[in-house]
Amino acid sequence: MFSIRKAIWRGTIVFALVFMAVGSAAAGSVTVSPLTLVSGPSPFAGCTIGGRSDGSSVVYVNSEVEPWVAVNPTNPNNIIGVFQQDRWNDGGAHGLVAAVSHDGGATWSRTWAHFSFCSGGTAANGGDFDRASDPWVTFSPNGDAYQISLSASADLLTSAILVSRSGDGGDTWSEPTTLIRETSAFNFNDKESITADPTNANYVYAVWDRSRFPSDQANFNALRSFAFRGDIMFSRTTNGGASWEPARAIFHPMGLEFTIANQIIVLPNGTLVDVFTNFKGSGINAPGVFVELMRSTDKGATWSDPIIVEHLRTVGVTDPDTGQGVRTGDIIPDVAVDPANGTLYVVWQDSRFSGGAHDDIAFSQSTDGGFTWSDPVKINQTTNNAAAFTASVEVAADGTLGVTYYDFRNNTPAAGVPSDYWIIHCHGTCTNPANLLETHVAGPFDMETAPVARGFFVGDYEGLTSAGNNFMPLFIQAYSGNTSNRTDAYFVTVGP
Repeated sequence: MFSIRKAIWRGTIVFALVFMAVGSAAAGSVTVSPLTLVSGPSPFAGCTIGGRSDGSSVVYVNSEVEPWVAVNPTNPNNIIGVFQQDRWNDGGAHGLVAAVSHDGGATWSRTWAHFSFCSGGTAANGGDFDRASDPWVTFSPNGDAYQISLSASADLLTSAILVSRSGDGGDTWSEPTTLIRETSAFNFNDKESITADPTNANYVYAVWDRSRFPSDQANFNALRSFAFRGDIMFSRTTNGGASWEPARAIFHPMGLEFTIANQIIVLPNGTLVDVFTNFKGSGINAPGVFVELMRSTDKGATWSDPIIVEHLRTVGVTDPDTGQGVRTGDIIPDVAVDPANGTLYVVWQDSRFSGGAHDDIAFSQSTDGGFTWSDPVKINQTTNNAAAFTASVEVAADGTLGVTYYDFRNNTPAAGVPSDYWIIHCHGTCTNPANLLETHVAGPFDMETAPVARGFFVGDYEGLTSAGNNFMPLFIQAYSGNTSNRTDAYFVTVGP
């Protein structure tokens, strides 16, 4: 997302494909495929558009951050991953790239929708924006793909949510459809996601937050005071992308509440569940930050009041050597559903398991459609005092749960911050440690080489999908000391 929105809260990579697991032998074993490079040299490297007029903006050319990934349900060999290309330090990127595979992730090509000037946007095609951010992609049950963007001007006064459709597995993309576009110092559209309904190919749902500021958005004191509101905005297509309904608020708080990180999941019975983070209150009397959800039983026509999942008690992440900030998914929960029985799973960063010393990955589940939730448990297997962060969750066809995350467990006093990527397999009851198997996916890499965007940054979220019983992470690693190519996106298959 654009870094201004989160002011409210606070040379060679080492491919260590260690097939290392922690857990009970009863949990089984998994294998990790060799890493596959998904990204490449920036197709937008020559673009000079996007900097702020005062010259304060820094663009990290050839850097990729914040990926998302989806598998075509009609052809599991067709995978699309999307990510920000050429990240700016003060929000967004030159454009969004779609990496496309037609052979199960063995090889990848790159395409892009016209979400920004650098990626081919014009006033005529609706992509006349300086920057694009927050990539997300989804497949309908008929194989159509939909990609969504937060596009904005360099000064962030203009913000828009754009959608593009692909009928050929991501090889080409339609011109953008604008769901909302505003130029205002008092409103900003942010942190969108898109979900195709797996029960009906005609329906696709877009959801995001729209902030309502009491004063000019450049006033950071107003931001930090929580003295503003954040609506949940929603739009849908009911005809396979031929048209989209006008954007509308499905949650419009009159009190001091600010929502962010909305993501819709669809239960097997067709019920929609929108999971999000809600900041409530102002100042020292604030009730706190919560993971919440809303439900719709009529495909988004009407929605329930918010239901609380749990407090979100992140303390954020810092460089363990220098104390510099590391920008993570600290206020971004992720949600998944078992398509067979409808069990919902949510993960988020939380410091409760360390008494507020550092973030771990909290896990909770619901077996009644989101009305009630289990007590949160720590699901990452980090055993020292290192932070674990930016979790993703997915369910395989056989009901196995997968949770990915980064951590700093292998950091030493030497220069740099070795960072590793892990996956948890859960077989059976995930609150039982005997059912958890942790496997090393990739790393270590040096987080201190990542682009700086309100802290070292590889993304507010990372991609995780599945095909059959295999999990497929798409994630970012940094190259130690290589400032001309700080990060790349990688794909791997983890399975039985």
